[in-house]
Amino acid sequence: MTHLVTSMYFWAVVVAVFGIIIGSFLNVVILRYNTGRGLNGRSGCLSCGKGLSWLELIPVISFFVQKRRCVGCGSKVSWQYPLVELATASMFVAIFFRQIDLFFGHNPIEFFISFIFFAVIWSILIVIFVYDLRHKIIPNGLAYTFAILTLVYTLISIPISNWFAMPQLLDVFAGIIFFIPFFLLWFVSGGRWIGLGDGKLALGIGWLLGFVTGVSSIFVAFWLGALVSIMLLILTRLKSRGSNITMKTEVPFAPFLIIGTLIGFFFEFDVIGISLLLSF
Repeated sequence: MTHLVTSMYFWAVVVAVFGIIIGSFLNVVILRYNTGRGLNGRSGCLSCGKGLSWLELIPVISFFVQKRRCVGCGSKVSWQYPLVELATASMFVAIFFRQIDLFFGHNPIEFFISFIFFAVIWSILIVIFVYDLRHKIIPNGLAYTFAILTLVYTLISIPISNWFAMPQLLDVFAGIIFFIPFFLLWFVSGGRWIGLGDGKLALGIGWLLGFVTGVSSIFVAFWLGALVSIMLLILTRLKSRGSNITMKTEVPFAPFLIIGTLIGFFFEFDVIGISLLLSF
């Protein structure tokens, strides 16, 4: 038993290191996506353009050793870098423990495939999360890749004979079902209430989580989004009467959708009792 626990934590550390390295790559994707720059160019300071040495590119460690400053010009380095790296590492470790029965259940190939798949899925979602915070837009390429991968995952995980049986039928069409209300909100408001990118993201959420958990995750996302928006409005009004934040200020919604998806992915909850209705 002791050997099993030691092995488990050893591999968790290996996964964490792997996640930090991937997180460093995701930072490059976030910064260069849709800028015309490739992903294979040398990294440099965004302020002075100084090329960074390998000592300045060690994930997490370099950020703190250099006291959050560029060695060349002294400009501050964004907290985005270590946060994305640590978030990716944490997510990979969480996925590892979620699939741990496969890891120790003599199914190494199935574990490897499922781990890589979910690692890719959540890497895409981490990029979307930060990109939407920075630019208030969800890149089409990432949203469609997420949707296609999760659709394939759904079709493979559900036997063909069950595709048109309840409740699996709802899971097969969950992405489209979730996209429709987002599309209607976008269409009726002319894009003022919500962006169509959120609907494209909902496609993948439906196919990743299935109908029941997906509905619950989207409900949680709307509740969190409303709560945070109200809190920001109140705090800003209290802090300064001259604030530019109003009820019409755009708040990126993808981060809330992804947080809701994260909760649903690991806890598979049903907040409004849909599963009870489907059981009748």
